[in-house]
Amino acid sequence: MASQTAAQPTLTEIYLRQGVGMLTLVGVLMLIAFCFFASSICIAIVLAAFLALLADPAVQFLERLRMPRSLAAGLIVLAGAAVLSAAVYGSYVKFTEFSDNSGVYAERIRELIAPFNKRVQHVRESAGELIHETAPKGGPEVRVRESTSWATYLVRGFGSVGGALVVAGVVPFLVFFMLIVREKLYTAAKALLANRLDVDTLIARVKGLVIGFAFGNVWIGAAISAISMFTFWQVGLRPAVTLGVVSGLLSLIPFVGLLLAVAVPVVAGLVQFHGTGPFFVVILVVSALHLIAANFLLPRFVGSRLDVGPVAATVAFLFWGWLWGIAGIFLAMPLTAVMKLLADSDPSFAQLSNLLARNPRRSLRRKRIPVAEPQPEPALKDLV
Repeated sequence: MASQTAAQPTLTEIYLRQGVGMLTLVGVLMLIAFCFFASSICIAIVLAAFLALLADPAVQFLERLRMPRSLAAGLIVLAGAAVLSAAVYGSYVKFTEFSDNSGVYAERIRELIAPFNKRVQHVRESAGELIHETAPKGGPEVRVRESTSWATYLVRGFGSVGGALVVAGVVPFLVFFMLIVREKLYTAAKALLANRLDVDTLIARVKGLVIGFAFGNVWIGAAISAISMFTFWQVGLRPAVTLGVVSGLLSLIPFVGLLLAVAVPVVAGLVQFHGTGPFFVVILVVSALHLIAANFLLPRFVGSRLDVGPVAATVAFLFWGWLWGIAGIFLAMPLTAVMKLLADSDPSFAQLSNLLARNPRRSLRRKRIPVAEPQPEPALKDLV
């Protein structure tokens, strides 16, 4: 009886646990507030960290060719910036061509929806007459609040278009500096976290996750784009290559990917098709490719590396999209997967890991990643 009484926590211990829980909640809320108000800084750091992980194998390859790390990092960053600049310029040129023909597209769309517009106008006129007859004179004025434009949502996390450009200019420098000081960052992480988890194993798992996520999406997007290009070429939709690439990449976007992937070739076909057959073929093929990728390819080749459940993934898209806009949607899955890895590494976060997991475990008694024994600092080539 005395042993059972001694095992029960005292009132002071209960208050201490409640205080620690409240302080943890306050800390989490403060972190979310910081990520919201300093979103441009957070996005730049997270994006640079992911890009540095992707570029590090190429930098190490050049190092094995007797090239200094600083020079290798500079060449890789410049090559990536050149490729991205070429893609942005090509997109701008195609968008300019589309804008020049916007009058033709608009006229074609007006012709197609003219019958519907007549019916809607008739309904509006009838409703207006009814409201005018029944509304009291001298009533309060009703003001309609303008909705937020889609462009504002796209740059929500950056603050403005100028902020997005600043972040785009800062990210390459951050990637370059992270690649140069990689060993110092590793040493700092080792000193900070070595008492709780195996830093080497965690870094290897995070690197494999990021590289697998990026290259998995690239290969799946390339396959979808190739099939889309062949389909558009067969039905006579031009330019088949550009529309196929754009539609294939848009199909990878969560939630709205199917709508955007279908809208691009359908809008282009408004001035090229003269029957409904090609439209049905394009919509059927693009929809089938999106469903196959979302339900079979992405879970098999990308989702298996992330180990994040569908409910957790959906909530992550909603949360990070609310927090950082379109940038949060693109970073939602890798960020959530990294959180899952961190939760797996510490038994105190077993509940969080089980909540994020694709297949939750019935028993939460899990072993954390073992702590590494004190060893000499490894060389750069041993970290991959």
